[in-house]
Parts: sequence; structure tokens; C-alpha cells
Amino acid sequence: MLPTLAEVLELEPVRRGLPRAVACADRLDSPIRWVHVAEIADIAPLLRGGELVLTTGIAFPEEASRLRGYVAALAEVGVSGLMVELGRRYADELPPALVREAGRLGLPVIVLRREIPFVDVTEAVHARILDAQLAELRASERLHEIFTQLSVEGAAPGEVVRQVATLSRRPAVLENLSHQVLAASGSDPAGLLDGWESRSRAVRPDGRTGYDEASGWLVTTVGARGEDWGRLIVPLGAPPTPRDTVLIERAATTLALGRLLDRHEASLERQAHGTLISGILAGSYSDPQEAAARARALGVRLAGRRLLGVVVRARAGAEPEGLTDLAEAAAAAARGAGLSALVGLLDEWTPQARVGMLAALPPRADAEPVLTETARRLRASAGTSEPVMAAGSVVDSLRDVRRSFLEAEQVADVVVRSGGDRLFHRLPDLRLRGLLHLLRDDARLQTFVERELGPLLEHDARRGGDLTGILSAYLDCGRNKVMAARRTHLSRPALYERLHRVERVLNVDLDDVETCTSLHVALLALASVRRDHY
Repeated sequence: MLPTLAEVLELEPVRRGLPRAVACADRLDSPIRWVHVAEIADIAPLLRGGELVLTTGIAFPEEASRLRGYVAALAEVGVSGLMVELGRRYADELPPALVREAGRLGLPVIVLRREIPFVDVTEAVHARILDAQLAELRASERLHEIFTQLSVEGAAPGEVVRQVATLSRRPAVLENLSHQVLAASGSDPAGLLDGWESRSRAVRPDGRTGYDEASGWLVTTVGARGEDWGRLIVPLGAPPTPRDTVLIERAATTLALGRLLDRHEASLERQAHGTLISGILAGSYSDPQEAAARARALGVRLAGRRLLGVVVRARAGAEPEGLTDLAEAAAAAARGAGLSALVGLLDEWTPQARVGMLAALPPRADAEPVLTETARRLRASAGTSEPVMAAGSVVDSLRDVRRSFLEAEQVADVVVRSGGDRLFHRLPDLRLRGLLHLLRDDARLQTFVERELGPLLEHDARRGGDLTGILSAYLDCGRNKVMAARRTHLSRPALYERLHRVERVLNVDLDDVETCTSLHVALLALASVRRDHY
């Protein structure tokens, strides 16, 4: 950072001259870009602004009007200060007309009450300036390395924004063109994002990168190839340094490049929604108000609403591209049905990627109609693939959302494996199969299955038979031997013989209703365990 006029006055060569501010002593924070020694009155046309003009005043005009013109010319070109050495032209003080005009125009004027070598001043100040420029160059190179590495690694927008916040030591926000927050990082996010859209709409700096004095925000447009899609914002609270500008523009370039390379991945909106849902499920937000503020900045109000976890999965599995399309279709279906919801991929929370929807319902709204309409629209847009949509229980707090999603996840697993023709599914729809699926990892259930079916499973494994399948078909048909024979493509005598063999292997009586019920439950549990592992 360039040295200020106040810092120049503290340098030893300048202090030897006994400096004293005689005009605008409260404006010594102006940065000094260069020191120019000038003993001519018409020096202003040779300056570019930001200089400290150092002179003995021997060429100053006599007339007060011309002195005021000299000061006005320096102020107009934007010099940072005027330093006059007393003793050669002026013994004790500068002309009052010069001092008054400098004060009126806001130009700091310093007098040196003792003679000093000007070369010592220029060397000391220029050394500080060159050191500052070298530091800025090194900082710029470091920023280039950091953001180049982020580009090479394909860093997500959230990671780029986190780096901006870390490097600037200020909050950072990435928003879309609708002023919805796609990523945010920094302390007190709830306070930062409160009323974000209205505050952001009021900030319209000139140019692609600009500083808004009213808000204290440094803003740059994000986009490439003539397609702008967002803004990166750093609330600085003070005019930006050159490093601040380089930082935000380099980050915007990284974000734009990432968008070009990720055209086949989920949209930034879906990524932002998915990241927020995953963070809520993982307990990343210790303060629910922070999560609610982030959701509100994305256009979804969670506070004061009844919340519902929904999981959407493809029936036969899907590639990441297919899941991306499914997420977009689910978001469109929710919008069409008037359902306010966060919609994104949950691959960071679940073993297999799937689409998650965190629905926000008004306090007295019935979830059934809006979920039905969302599922209908989703199935219509998905065509023949007919994705599975499963919903958990309605909860009243963000802290309970994880429970609702876990329930929806379990329901979706059962339906994907066992099938179902409903538009959407909930736990009560699954009955016994759902209960067994929930308990599939319980050692007591697994022990029950082995106790009931173990000898039959071992028999099939040794003989290469399928008595287990015959028994399952028989019980699925309600113990109707005619239907079971038709389903297994066996004659009735052949079916009778195999059922008798099952009775001998298991040492049971298949005419006993309770025995058959126990075996049927064990077969359903076995199917749930097997589907979970294969």
C-alpha cells in the first residue's frame, strides 16, 4: 500500500526539517504516488495526480490572485500535498492567500522550518513507494497462484467465495442476477444476509467492477463470453485498495471459468440449494437462524413454516447427468405446483447421489395436495422413467429436518427396490415391508431370518435348488396352490412335492397359519437385506 502523507512526515529525513501542517491538517491520509521537486510556478500541467510537490517557493508569484491560481491548478490535477521549505523565499510563514485557498480546496500544505537536502526526502519516500509496489506485485502474484490452482482443481463456487473472504478478511457473497445468494462466507452470515435482496438491488456501481460509497460494497460482475450471470460482492466499508480490486476480479474470473467448464453439471442454483440442504442435514449450522437466513437469501422462507423432507430417485439408477436433469425437473415441478422448496443434489450427505427437496409449507397448509401436484408434474416431465418421490413427516423446526429426510430416504430405498405405483410415497404406505426395511440392519431381525430360513437357504446352496423361491411364491399367493403353481410354472403335483420337501427341511407344517405368517415375515426381511447389499 502506498505511503500516506502522514507516514511521509514521520520519515527521518523529513522530521529533520521540522514539518508542520498549515492547511488541511485533517487530510494527511492521502496516498503519495511520487515526490516531485518543482521550482517553477506552472508545474501543474506536468503532474498526473497523487504527487507530493516539494519546493522552496522561490518561483511563487507575488500577487495573491496568482498564488490562488497556483494552488487551484495543483488541486485540480489532484496532487496529494504541497511541501514548502521556509528560509529562501519566505522566512517564517507562507502568504495567507495561499494557505486560505489551499484550505478552501482541501489541499494539504506542509512547511519545513529547517533546511534539509531534498534528495534525502525523495530517496526515502521513493524507497517506501517502490517497496509498496513490490509488495502489491507479490500479493497479485500470490492471488494469481491461488485462483489458478482453484481453477485447475475445479473448485466449487462456495470454495472460491470462502477464499475471497479469507484473503480479504471481509465477508464475501456470490449472487445471481435475481439477487439470490448462491454462496456466502464470513462471520455473522445471518446478519449479512438479512434483507439481502432489497439491499443488493440498491447497489448499482458503474462499470463491471466498482465501489459503492453508500453501502461500502466492492462489486464485480461475473460472466464470460458476453453472458453475465451474477455478481461477487465484498462489503469493505472503506474504499478498496488495488489489492482488493485485483482479488475480487481474479475470483470473478475463476468463477466464470468454472461455469464454462461445468456446463454439464448442476446449475449454480441447484448447487447452492444442495449445499444448504446438506449443511442442514449434517448439522453444519449451529444457529438455525443462519440456515434460515441463507435460505431466505435463496428465495425460500423457512422460518415460521412447516418443513418437509422429500427425496427423489430414479428407479433404475442414473448417471450424474441424469440426476442433474432430475434435479432441474424436480425444481420446475415444485415451482409449477406452487411449492416453496430448496431443491438440490444430496451426494454429500447420502452414499448414493439423489435429489433432495426441503419443502416449506404455510402453517395451516395441507401437504397432500401440493405434493400430489408436484409429483404429477415431475412424472409428466420425466416421461417413461417415472422417478420415485418419497416424503418424510412434516416437522416444525429446522432441527428436526434431518429426521424427516431420513424417513424419506428410507421410504425411497424400499420403493426403488420393491416398486410401487403411487405418485409419491410415505412411510405408512409401505406397511410391513417398510418396517422390515427400517430394521434391516438390526442383528435381532437377521437372527430371526436365520432361525426361520437358515436350513432352507443352506439346502438350496448345497443342492443348487430354489426351494426358498417356491416357498416365497406360495406365501405371496396367500397359500393358494393353484396360483402358486401357475406363478412358478410347475404342475400342481410338482409344486406339492417341493412344498413337502420344504416342510421336511424346515421341520414345519405349512398348514399352520402362524407358521406361514412367521415364514412370510422372514422372507420379506430376507428380501430387504439382500436388496440392500446386492
